[in-house]
Amino acid sequence: MKKFFLATAALSLTVAPGSAQTPPFQTAAPVAYLEDLSSDAVLFAKDADRRMPPASMAKMMTAYVAFDLIKQGKLKLDTMADVRPETWRKWHGPSAGSTMFLSPGQKVSIENLLNGVIVVSGNDACVVLAEHISGTEEAFTNLMNQKAKEIGLTGSRFGTSNGWPDEGRTYVTARDLAKLAKATITNFPDLYKRFYSKESFTFGTTMGGAPITQANRDPLLGRVQGADGLKTGHTEEAGYGFTGSAQQNGRRLVMVVAGLTSYNQRIEESVKFMDWGFRAWSSRKLVSKGRTVEQADVQLGDASQVGLVAPRDLAIAVPSGANPDLRATVVYQGPIKAPIKAGAHIADLVVTSPGLPEQRLPLVAAADVGEAGFFGRIWAGLMSLFGA
Repeated sequence: MKKFFLATAALSLTVAPGSAQTPPFQTAAPVAYLEDLSSDAVLFAKDADRRMPPASMAKMMTAYVAFDLIKQGKLKLDTMADVRPETWRKWHGPSAGSTMFLSPGQKVSIENLLNGVIVVSGNDACVVLAEHISGTEEAFTNLMNQKAKEIGLTGSRFGTSNGWPDEGRTYVTARDLAKLAKATITNFPDLYKRFYSKESFTFGTTMGGAPITQANRDPLLGRVQGADGLKTGHTEEAGYGFTGSAQQNGRRLVMVVAGLTSYNQRIEESVKFMDWGFRAWSSRKLVSKGRTVEQADVQLGDASQVGLVAPRDLAIAVPSGANPDLRATVVYQGPIKAPIKAGAHIADLVVTSPGLPEQRLPLVAAADVGEAGFFGRIWAGLMSLFGA
């Protein structure tokens, strides 16, 4: 039977222990969530698991699917996609919401479609991209839901590529939107940087008009230092929402607000929320990259233990100016069964402090551990039989 093993980590966490409390924050947003990606600490959560319509924030998943295919070499930025006349008829004009201003029969590059999806929130761009990748938008949403499951979006489902209202079939949670943002930033850093932080996009139609420049609606760009994404959303049903991220001094935050009542309120609340995250909280380094924190027991391996090391510099979020009393515990499910690959995430360093949220930091295997040979397995079996 598997057990959870806990070991007090031998870490020097504080010089002068003291108590600390989560800094207070008030927001007009009915739904709000803020996470420090440097420490995986949830700094604020307000109704973060409520299912809600995402509006155009669903387009982050459309972009994620495309980024994944690009990374795999199955989709290229310079490939040209066709704008089907029937798609154009459905997704142009004032009743079709945000648009990239595509033209019927036009050929447009995947790169420009991604700019249309991410920078200007084009509903037409989403559907054309979906149809190019999967043939139909319905087939593409199957890919969206498959990827959502892979990255752990447990409270979300996608029925459209662009978040257009669909009688409740498409829904998300704020916590899931933050997970999606984190996965995008972590898994596709170059593509994220290439597309999400653009302040505007200019695209030329084939219908005789001049090229059209549209601004990115991201309320943090130009207002919060280090802001570089992600996506706004608005429908009458959903209200005004935003999933955003910014990085300052190596520390990255991801935020979500939803259900706001106006464009200007979204700007005000988003900027206030992100500023609070950086000012009211600070980062404290605990473990340097590569340091061994603990040894984990191994089952049926050619070694009885494996080192647990920090895969990166591990830091936690603490209230600015506070020096809280911290306790670190190594947690893993084990004994860990061989084989084990070096670098595999097999344990967590759990840091707790009275009045503050629990923070979990990853620990990885220091080395490969192969399976035990025949006699090693026999010996392990005997030891288990006699309770050794």
